[in-house]
Amino acid sequence: MVRVAACQVRIDIDAPDDTRAAVVRAVERASAAGAELVVVPELALTGYVFADAAEARARAEQTDGAQIRLLRDLSGDCHVVLVAGWCEKSTGERPYNSAVVMDRGVLAGRYRKTHLWGRETEVFAAGDQAPPVLNTSLGRVTPLVCYDLEFPEVVRKAALGGADLIAAPSNWPRMPVPIGERPVDVIKAQAAAAVNRVAVVVADRCGSERGQDWMGASLVCGPDGYLLAGPAAGEETVLLADIDLAESRDKRLGPYNDALADRRPHLYQA
Repeated sequence: MVRVAACQVRIDIDAPDDTRAAVVRAVERASAAGAELVVVPELALTGYVFADAAEARARAEQTDGAQIRLLRDLSGDCHVVLVAGWCEKSTGERPYNSAVVMDRGVLAGRYRKTHLWGRETEVFAAGDQAPPVLNTSLGRVTPLVCYDLEFPEVVRKAALGGADLIAAPSNWPRMPVPIGERPVDVIKAQAAAAVNRVAVVVADRCGSERGQDWMGASLVCGPDGYLLAGPAAGEETVLLADIDLAESRDKRLGPYNDALADRRPHLYQA
């Protein structure tokens, strides 16, 4: 069993010191509670609502920058696999909206968000590589970033590649939700887990930033698609759950069916 944590924090683009402190506190709290794999939100150390590409570029860093050093040290000090959103410097005018995976103080890999949401297309460059399946000390982890999780093809590719767990740093904008319903983002995350028989951890953010309110609906799904923790209720929190990653490797659906082996790809071509 692996104890995982989704850290839901308040992030403020105009208060970077407070933001960094909030992220550190959340990861330390998760580690103290026994978490071995910790996920924090999209663009966790910088904030999200950039005025333009120039402001994002000014906050962006490469893997030798202070943001990555902080995450590396935090991962090592807390002895956790840490998945975090990060503003990555590029060679062009627009930086990448990326995720980094630190394995107990060692850089395991990174991923550049490929599906950009809303005004992100004006601020960030889209990545052009599929999310990797990274071998970590706990198992095979695939990082996605927020909107990526809504594309079935992306999660399916990770599952086919052997991912045990999908870690999704996210910033879910607050949208109207009918009374008695769950946010559709939550439903999509559960569906992604269920149809691929893979665990999913989403670390959302909460509060507001430059007039944008956030959903604050972090969650942990088992490979059957059912919630093990969350969805959170819009406040700062650390969600914890124990997951047997071996269950993500068993794609059987009873004695007759298999979530991946039953596919008939030749019927799905355009």
